[in-house]
Amino acid sequence: MASGKPLGYFSLTMIVVSLVVGMGIFGTPAKVAASSGSSVIFFSVWFTGGLVALCGALTYAEIGVRLPVMGGYYKIFAECYHPAVGFTVNALILISNAASLGVVALIGADYVSDLLFGKPSGQGFTVTVSIIAVCLFYTVNLMGLQTSSRMQNILTVVKTAVMVLLIASVLKGVMVEPHGYNENAQVYELGEKGWLKLFMISLVPVFFSYGGYQQTINFGSEVQQTGIFPKAIISGIFISILLYVGINFAYTQVIGYERMKNVSAIGALLCEAWFGKTGAKVFDGLMFLSVLAYVNVSLMSNPRVMYAMSQDKVLPAFFSKRNAKTLALTGGLTVFAIITIVITFFGKEVDNILGFSIFLDSIGMSTSAATLFILRKRKKNEEAVSGTWTKWTPLLAAIFVLSYAGVAIAVIIDKPFAALTGVILLLLLTVVYFIFYYRKKS
Repeated sequence: MASGKPLGYFSLTMIVVSLVVGMGIFGTPAKVAASSGSSVIFFSVWFTGGLVALCGALTYAEIGVRLPVMGGYYKIFAECYHPAVGFTVNALILISNAASLGVVALIGADYVSDLLFGKPSGQGFTVTVSIIAVCLFYTVNLMGLQTSSRMQNILTVVKTAVMVLLIASVLKGVMVEPHGYNENAQVYELGEKGWLKLFMISLVPVFFSYGGYQQTINFGSEVQQTGIFPKAIISGIFISILLYVGINFAYTQVIGYERMKNVSAIGALLCEAWFGKTGAKVFDGLMFLSVLAYVNVSLMSNPRVMYAMSQDKVLPAFFSKRNAKTLALTGGLTVFAIITIVITFFGKEVDNILGFSIFLDSIGMSTSAATLFILRKRKKNEEAVSGTWTKWTPLLAAIFVLSYAGVAIAVIIDKPFAALTGVILLLLLTVVYFIFYYRKKS
């Protein structure tokens, strides 16, 4: 279908799941276990993160219904605050996302190397595999949203099925011994720090493990029916919560809470419970599958933000270019893919430069969710909003906004230089906006 609105309930749900459930769940739980101090706090932060994500899901569901446009994550900033805010926040997010995609592609290439050769390969191999992965899904996305969403459905269903298999490793009744630890990482004990401090420290990485679904509103104009939006976002978050809680329970049962602290490649141990020594190879395949799903959904989502920015003339008209037959966003898709490929030549060290992205994401989540109050005050698309669930969204949005504002404060305390870098970059891009775009508009 080259025209019309290709995204149905199932496809949008799979997009939500793929935006949330990434590679982090195969590493983050080991860090959270090390910082939580007790298994009670460990599970509490995962449940709390899930509840806050559910608040966010309902918030963005209503935002998506009230402003069903392409590139919605840019449009809510531009319309509810100021075009300068939309430009600065999203320009930084686009740069960060392209860098993250390049780094993830390189990590995926490492897993391919281990799967094929049993050892790391040189830079030439990893860069080549990364470029092939990006080019492959660039081609898929050139065929249109219906084709790319179908591919995403397949990748997400397979990845979800494998995760369910890993969760079911608890049925084997075996304990797997960890093979290695991140020796330099810190381990907190409950007696050393208060439970509240450990809870807050552990909650930050959990919050970001549940993030990503806010980008679903970028597909607002391409959903078949407005009513699909809340159903799909809520369903996707429920699936993500079940997967996260389930796999964390499996970690504690198959590895043990105390032994899983700062374990390296923790997900591979669940594979080992099923497949023995060949489990590491299965894990390599699973991780590469996760990378492919992330590559595709990134190439689906980010060009839509570029398109919206171009429509508002804060980016050149080239970013609005579309294929007449498939309606693929050829301009933004091509630029985003090229930037990602260029970044792969700089290596995974790029990720260290983007320390400000955690601060930026927390600010972005908090301020974007707050636009619900502005859209409600303006009665934006009021006739499309229906259902008793909307009675509670202002309260849920307030909880979500305050939660991520708290995360932003925690980042400032923990990494003041990264937060300062983020603020400086936002200010610089604001200056760029007023020099080039604002004067041009005037």
